[in-house]
Amino acid sequence: MDSTGVDKSERNLNLSGAQMSTTSGDTAPKLRVADLTKSFTHPSGEKMTIMDGLSFSVAPLEFLAVIGPSGCGKSTLLRMVGGLEQADSGIIEIDGAEISGPGPGRAMVFQSFDLFPWRTALGNIMFGLEILKLEQSERLVIAKRYIELVGLGGFEHAYPHQLSGGMQQRVGIARALAVQPQLLLMDEPFGALDVQTRDLLQDELLRIGQQEHRTVIFVTHSIEEALYLADRVIVLSPRPAVIQMDIRVPFIRPRTEDIKADPEFVRLRQDIWHTLKLGAKV
Repeated sequence: MDSTGVDKSERNLNLSGAQMSTTSGDTAPKLRVADLTKSFTHPSGEKMTIMDGLSFSVAPLEFLAVIGPSGCGKSTLLRMVGGLEQADSGIIEIDGAEISGPGPGRAMVFQSFDLFPWRTALGNIMFGLEILKLEQSERLVIAKRYIELVGLGGFEHAYPHQLSGGMQQRVGIARALAVQPQLLLMDEPFGALDVQTRDLLQDELLRIGQQEHRTVIFVTHSIEEALYLADRVIVLSPRPAVIQMDIRVPFIRPRTEDIKADPEFVRLRQDIWHTLKLGAKV
């Protein structure tokens, strides 16, 4: 056993170039994606296949990070799981039920904060609760709870233009969590932030995750961010996207910055980077 809490004899089982099962025994997946195909038509008229037969599953309460080169369809995949775009073919199921559009069991956090500028922080968080038709008093109680959870107590009546980028993204995270989603979809939520703010919000997300247990799919370009936050990382190839690597992250929770210096963390980061570089040359 080492400082990460992982038996060294188990480490070689955590990395595989092939797709790994996300469930064991009789545990049914929270999310199942099967034979997903998606194409777009380029302005030139050329058909571009983004993914062709992509399949994977996500276990209940698992934090899955998705990483891959630009243009491989990471954000498109997330939007299809969210019901905001339709696949050309294939199946997306949550708890065994196929989805056909947006639903109350899913919430998204975007890279661009997408807050309503005419609403306060509290008002933005309450928006999804209004869609759910909760009573005003209940909406207020829930929104205030999530204001405190993301560390914005005292800023509930501030408008987005009065908040820093990191604070705005905290509002976005609170807004998504307030509707109690079964599946939290995060599309490069820290990508537009400076490095220091990004690192701070990564730690905040780890803290929040200890209190708000949710199944999460987190799209990122950062290998380090994926390994630091996730239970599992899948690495997509250039389009049409296939899964090149499926990694079970071996570090116990709660996590701290110290794991980024761990030799196993460094090795996994190098292996992913090597795979991404090779894929870019294909």
